[in-house]
Amino acid sequence: MPTAWTLTALELPLRYVWKISRNASTTKTNLVLSATQAGTTGRGEAAPNVRYGESPELLQSQFASLLALGLAAVDTLPDLAALLAAQPVAHALAFALESALTHCLAARAGQPVWQFLGVPRPAPRVPTALTLPIMAPGEVAGWLQAQGAERFKLLKVKVNQAEGLELLRAVAAAAPGRPLLVDGNEAWRDADSLLQFLEAAAAVPGLAMRYLEQPLPAALAADYRYLRPRVTVPLLADESVTDEADFADIARQFHGVNMKLMKAGGYRRGIELLRATRAHGLVPMIGCMVETSLGIWSALQVSALADLHDLDGILIIRDEPFGLVREEAGDLVELEVKS
Repeated sequence: MPTAWTLTALELPLRYVWKISRNASTTKTNLVLSATQAGTTGRGEAAPNVRYGESPELLQSQFASLLALGLAAVDTLPDLAALLAAQPVAHALAFALESALTHCLAARAGQPVWQFLGVPRPAPRVPTALTLPIMAPGEVAGWLQAQGAERFKLLKVKVNQAEGLELLRAVAAAAPGRPLLVDGNEAWRDADSLLQFLEAAAAVPGLAMRYLEQPLPAALAADYRYLRPRVTVPLLADESVTDEADFADIARQFHGVNMKLMKAGGYRRGIELLRATRAHGLVPMIGCMVETSLGIWSALQVSALADLHDLDGILIIRDEPFGLVREEAGDLVELEVKS
């Protein structure tokens, strides 16, 4: 059965400046991909990430190439996998393609997506972290108040090497004792400077750092192996695990893994990564890019496989277009049963 595919670009103004260690933005351009068979449509979202050389233009070009190679004839997941193996594309586009087709096929089968994927049912309410982007320390208290941050049990704080400690001082002063997940986005260049940072952070009154995510570049595997037995907080891998990983080595570098479907390139690979994470005794976490509720709804379908959830991408977008998920008291709740 032929599949009709369409790709639409979404310009998404953000509610505030989204700044991490490597870039800052006030808008994002994501892509929505639709797959229709026999009148049934599934949608998937692609959130291109500059860290992996992805852009909306690149994904649009790759989609056009797939159409020319016979994408319309693809009507099963194995067929799609075969096409993408022969013509690799950006991970974000691969996920949008696979999720759109999965949602279509699940709807045709009369099954919820999580059941179609063979994973446990998501919890009715999934707590998410709230992420504070890099900002001037003097802005922290006002930002936390404006966002109603007290309703979130876990705060994620984006930091860089130059100003990270002062930002954490401000967070600790505004929200003393609040559990924090600190995300360095590869900002530190060596293990020793990171250990110095952690030593200084340990002396900050009221600072409750529970996890430290990807502080060094992914290429510095030897540094991570040196750090793992020496750090005072668990290390979570993000950029170090995309769609493939040597988990025996990852377990020597980190204490947990942040799986993002946009990095994994598909539901099936994302599920494999979460299961491999737990099988190696690591903390499984599921995260997101800046995504609409379509992408977050997709992540919720596999959320029962994770212990930590960082799925607040919808809260960064000013006018979220789909309304598939809402946040209530720091929890995410599905509003629709199909995409």
